[in-house]
Amino acid sequence: MAKIKEVREIPLADLEIGKGQVRLRDVGKEIDELADSIRKVGLLEPIVVCESETPGRYEIITGQRRFLAHKELKRQSILAAILDHHVDEQTAKILSVTENLVRRDLNSRDLIDACTFLYKRYGSIKDVVDETALPYHKVSQYVKYDQLIPELKSLVDEGQVNVQTALRAQKAASATGAPNPEEAVEFAKEMAPMSGAQQSKIVSTRENNPDVPADQAIEDAKKGGKITQINVTLSSNVHGSLKEFANSEDTNMDDAARMLIQEGLSEKGYLADL
Repeated sequence: MAKIKEVREIPLADLEIGKGQVRLRDVGKEIDELADSIRKVGLLEPIVVCESETPGRYEIITGQRRFLAHKELKRQSILAAILDHHVDEQTAKILSVTENLVRRDLNSRDLIDACTFLYKRYGSIKDVVDETALPYHKVSQYVKYDQLIPELKSLVDEGQVNVQTALRAQKAASATGAPNPEEAVEFAKEMAPMSGAQQSKIVSTRENNPDVPADQAIEDAKKGGKITQINVTLSSNVHGSLKEFANSEDTNMDDAARMLIQEGLSEKGYLADL
């Protein structure tokens, strides 16, 4: 991995945004606020660059929004940490994903594109997880985005549903063969506010009985259906970790526990992906 060899001011005119940038959408969002913050308190953290393939120029690895804010402020230069050698697009994306995770949330499509790019290079979800520190189940969902039909991709792109919900909706709509687009969209929109257990119930119902109408499968899931509840005793440390995980995933602890159990069983080969 490249290392920082020096930190110094670099003229903005000598900088170019590298191809490895993971943030491709909403790049200019809230730049005014960032520029105002830099004007008041200065640049708190230098951008990271490497030498470009063009002599005399530098490629931005992380910090393109700080670079754009400096341009808005009409600054002539910016403080930059310079890596000791040029990095390829794959390495640049890893660095960009990792750096952006601790900053403003990335657009979900940016993460999908970055994870798909890295997965195609590595061929392993685990390698992408190891390099980016993203949760395993998230990377697994992101790399499956390309499997979605166009109608469901649109719902994901618009932020109406997440990738996991779209995948389940497509699976439920594929019980009799090729996915039915109208059913897939109906399932996705109805599943969006449901718990993971309810979503999985719809998929299971359609797989076991493909002739069940979509609206009936949805209604059965809302009423509860055959969902088994278990009680588990946890140590305070494990309970705290589960709560932290649930918060990070923006879900409740029941659904977080179900998610981890399903993921663990799936990884061990005891459960097919839902």
